[in-house]
Amino acid sequence: MFTKILYAGAFVWLLLSFLKDREKTKTALKKAWKSFENILPSVLAVLLLIGFVLTVLDPDLISKAIGSDSGLFGLLLAAVIGCITLIPGFIAFPLAASLLRAGAGYTQIAVFVSTLMMVGVATLPLEMQYFGKRAALKRNALSLGAAVITSLMVGVIMK
Repeated sequence: MFTKILYAGAFVWLLLSFLKDREKTKTALKKAWKSFENILPSVLAVLLLIGFVLTVLDPDLISKAIGSDSGLFGLLLAAVIGCITLIPGFIAFPLAASLLRAGAGYTQIAVFVSTLMMVGVATLPLEMQYFGKRAALKRNALSLGAAVITSLMVGVIMK
């Protein structure tokens, strides 16, 4: 129901915009369509990645590896995967939701997404080039620590 209200509101605002200035609205719609075309390959990649992950990894394996009962091993596994993977947020969050539905634990998914967003092993050489080795390593270490601490808090809150 809430989604229908949001769509109705967006349609009303679009209609008001069109009535106020047709050219600006047409230009805005063209820009929006172009943005949609640009993001469409990434959205399709999300669907393919999620489908592939859930096809290859059955819920029992996911639950054993990064489930709520996987303990420290699951936490470390999720953190390592998050640190070395380079996935944009709009792909990571639907993937995380799918993994949760498949049996992953909240703490493990929280550390996976946090390290994915904050720690960049793949981008570390570039970061070292621009910010220096010490600053890049320090930032990544602090980000990893913050990711672990916040994911543990998520785990406590969600239990």
